[in-house]
Amino acid sequence: MQKGLFSNVDEYIALYPAPVRAGLKLIRKTIRAAAPEAEELISYRMPAYRLNGMLVFFAAAKDHYGFYPTPGPMIPFREKLKVYETSKGAIRFPLDQPIPVKLISDIVKWKVKDNLGKLKVKS
Repeated sequence: MQKGLFSNVDEYIALYPAPVRAGLKLIRKTIRAAAPEAEELISYRMPAYRLNGMLVFFAAAKDHYGFYPTPGPMIPFREKLKVYETSKGAIRFPLDQPIPVKLISDIVKWKVKDNLGKLKVKS
């Protein structure tokens, strides 16, 4: 299967070599545990999760896992993110370092609460 030719998260993960697959599976498991009600989908050609709006996206790159929680949590988590390369709504976790499971879980839980807050404001 060529990169870009996938229709679900299992197919996306299968595109990568075993060590990268293991990391992708851990990120996926962490997101699903933190937001069990979230819908899993492919969006922008990446695994993504939606619950009352988009929660997070993730992907594998040449030398890192990209984790995309959108800009919202970047400020409240800035101290914990100092050790990672970041941009407006993206965090890069190096492939050669342990995946920060607790940080990912905390960010996803923050996003769930944030999305619920936005939903209540709209009502």
